[in-house]
Amino acid sequence: MSQLALNAVVSGILLGGFYACMALGISIAFGMLDVTNIAHPAFAVLAAFIAFKLNTMGVDVLLGCLLMLPLFYIAGRGTFRFYHAAFERHGEDAMRGLAFFFGLMFVIEIGLALTFGVDLRALRTDYTQGVFRFHDVIFPRRTLVCFAVSAVVFILLQLLLTKSFVGRAILAGAQNPHALRFMGINPTRIREIAFGISVAAAAVAGVLLLLVQPVEPFSGREYIGRVFAVCVLGGLGSIPGTFLAAIILGVCESVVSTFFGPSWSPAAAFGILLATLAFKPSGLFGK
Repeated sequence: MSQLALNAVVSGILLGGFYACMALGISIAFGMLDVTNIAHPAFAVLAAFIAFKLNTMGVDVLLGCLLMLPLFYIAGRGTFRFYHAAFERHGEDAMRGLAFFFGLMFVIEIGLALTFGVDLRALRTDYTQGVFRFHDVIFPRRTLVCFAVSAVVFILLQLLLTKSFVGRAILAGAQNPHALRFMGINPTRIREIAFGISVAAAAVAGVLLLLVQPVEPFSGREYIGRVFAVCVLGGLGSIPGTFLAAIILGVCESVVSTFFGPSWSPAAAFGILLATLAFKPSGLFGK
């Protein structure tokens, strides 16, 4: 493998770590709860702006992320509670529920535009500047940090889902929510907790987005297609599948962008998605 191709693959793997974190909340909401939260990237952009504001007050962006997690978790639970009461409980959680999240996305975007303006916000930190070199391989520090944070988040979430009672209840509810009632568990409450976790994951994704690129109120729209593609490609509700699919998508975009130009990278990435759906509709880790 040539040096150029090797660096393209490495850059794609690191970029895939960022995509994985962006798609994690969708994997929970859409894959496990069957809730099409189209506003998920908007939540991430909201977190990016809050992190930027905290940084101007002297709070490190990663510390700011930890401070935002409980707030976004509570906001996610509140959002799901309203969604369930207004739509899901009445069996209107398809098109009307989707319209609700579209509206929520617009409210967040317009609110950010009115509060912060439409100018780009960029953030520089000492630990994301420059590159790290290993022989002839270049590791951009900003995407290296994002990959490391994303990997830690995925490991912690996987442990939560497989080792804790609440996590196992979420996984069980994703397969058969009615069975939870026979165990004395309120499935709506479990779904509410899971949706809160998905929105908290959006907070982490927003902080990483701020480290990767400048943001403006409508930055999340460019990731809507990617995050759903990653979720479907990895297998609905599969946390390891989401991470692997994001790596595949990142490598594909990076290699195609390097050798054929950036304009071809989205087409190639979604071409892989279409091929996967054609030969394995359940995704890489789907059942």
